[in-house]
Amino acid sequence: MTTKKGSLHPGKEITGTGETATAAKKTDAQAQGFPVVGIGASAGGLAAFEAFFSAMPVDVDSDMSFVLVQHLSPDFKSILAELIARYTKMQVLQVEDGMLVKANCVYIIPPNRQMAYLKGTLQLLEPHAPRGRRLPIDFFFRSLAQDQKEWAIGIVLSGNGSDGTMGVRDIKGEGGMVIVQQPESARNDSMPRSAIDTGLVNYVLLPDEMPATLINYVKNAYVTHSYTTRVFNREGRPEYSYPPNTQDAFKKIFILIRAQTGHDFSQYKFSAINRRISRRRALQKIKATEEYVRFLQQTPSEVEALSQDFLIGDTSFFRDPEAFAVLQDMGIQQHFANRSDGDGIRVWIPGCSTGEEAYSIAILIQEYLQTHNKNFKIQMFATDIDGKAIEFARAGRYPLSAVAGLSSERLTRFFTQEPDSGGYRIRKEVRDMLLFSEQDIIKDPPFTNIDLISCRNLMIYMNIELQKKILNLFHYSLNPGGLLFLGKAETAGGKRGLFFRLDRRMRLYQRKEPGYKAGSTEALTHIPTLTENYSLHRVVESGKVSEEPNSAEERKIFNAEIQSTKEDLQACREELQSVNQELAAVNGELQINLIGLSRANDDIDKLLSVPKRKRAQVELREKAKERG
Repeated sequence: MTTKKGSLHPGKEITGTGETATAAKKTDAQAQGFPVVGIGASAGGLAAFEAFFSAMPVDVDSDMSFVLVQHLSPDFKSILAELIARYTKMQVLQVEDGMLVKANCVYIIPPNRQMAYLKGTLQLLEPHAPRGRRLPIDFFFRSLAQDQKEWAIGIVLSGNGSDGTMGVRDIKGEGGMVIVQQPESARNDSMPRSAIDTGLVNYVLLPDEMPATLINYVKNAYVTHSYTTRVFNREGRPEYSYPPNTQDAFKKIFILIRAQTGHDFSQYKFSAINRRISRRRALQKIKATEEYVRFLQQTPSEVEALSQDFLIGDTSFFRDPEAFAVLQDMGIQQHFANRSDGDGIRVWIPGCSTGEEAYSIAILIQEYLQTHNKNFKIQMFATDIDGKAIEFARAGRYPLSAVAGLSSERLTRFFTQEPDSGGYRIRKEVRDMLLFSEQDIIKDPPFTNIDLISCRNLMIYMNIELQKKILNLFHYSLNPGGLLFLGKAETAGGKRGLFFRLDRRMRLYQRKEPGYKAGSTEALTHIPTLTENYSLHRVVESGKVSEEPNSAEERKIFNAEIQSTKEDLQACREELQSVNQELAAVNGELQINLIGLSRANDDIDKLLSVPKRKRAQVELREKAKERG
């Protein structure tokens, strides 16, 4: 179907659902890469949309795509595409499932749909949450951040509630940028104020001020990068190699941050660090990293801001519900089964950020205690390097968007609604289970005699050497048979002799101990060491092949050992993949150095050739004199 032509741009035909955006001449986001701007609004959003697009330049392409997510009534046909088309020369489309995203186009969410961004396309889903608890802006922002990383930009405009707040955290956590409408200019200021309260917003502007700021940011953030080579891995993600001068600049930045804040980021992955440095450079309109180093030397407030950007956590209540189900079934229930009333249980959550994960584990433990009528002495320590995040976590107050994914039973049982803000607060009995404190896991002493450590989405930012040190520290902190709960993107495979894998997919591990006996019925207390896992005493004895296990119990144990060996081999494979990635980066650096050495060698040859020519000329003159 084709809608009417825009009144402000009469020569521009606007294509509706199902037709291709032929006006956009750029390739799709995966092939070439361009910023994708998600814009969320609710009540009062139309005026902000109009002001925003009216201020977009009409003489040049923005080389961005814009995806509008508004709270729409499911009972009425939306005419938002036609309305927006009046104020922009870009092609405006109402999204159809699987639609390809192209630069210099505007995409509008249809009514009664959730929308996600996946590999350059927009995917539509039917909403499952009841009306009033649907958060389409958060849902889209999270998918955009996960897919586009630093190429994701989020804008929060006028609206009621707190939709978009959690999405702001997701975008900033992946290295993207966030703009929010100035609350005083919004018809409904709840959404902008909630986003601003996160402390993560880069700009607070009037809608008609946003396009110029956005274009300037994109020009500085994406035109000049701090890498020399970009390749794509198996998942289609870009990977970069960094020239020596950029690495030297990073080291100087680490020194400045450590001198001012005491935090050492020198063992974090360059890819994660570079995204945040690039964003801060762009915000300050600085293109070269070396120039940004000089700016940091002169501006202590920017050092603090950059350090704070490094600390952004990506967390939510019961993030990855399947993983928490495994923790509940294989971890808490089995691990606590043989404990008696009055026994102490100690839990440590390092890198807790704003507390959602720590409270989630506390809720699981509370549910277990109440269900099984147990009375343990619970001590939970939740720590983070970020003092502001710790203060937020201690208060235990969260916006509606943060608790929207919780079941109504858990929400009623463990939270109280705050009438003034419309948000929720963790009940006192759960808050009292936790002690929140600042801690730098790299340099501060760890907690000891711990039964469960949950450290999810922290080690993913660290290089391999630091990950190994942290795993050694966790092994030291845990009691015999203690549990380690990691994020999906993390593994304890690099320390196969320290941890036994209870669940490969959900990254639940247990500290390995010597003295495990095959056939033991003691649940989750004695786990075989690495040597025992690889033991071939069942198969080879004194150079001879032994009999196959003949009982059902022996076969079960034998199969368990084989499975453990397979899992360890998989961990080796994952570690080798990480090593190969680092070797590829080192190879890129060596290639750059070889080019420099080759040029230097050519220069030396040229310098040496000059005296040779002069000597030859002198010899010729002397021979000419002798002949004369």
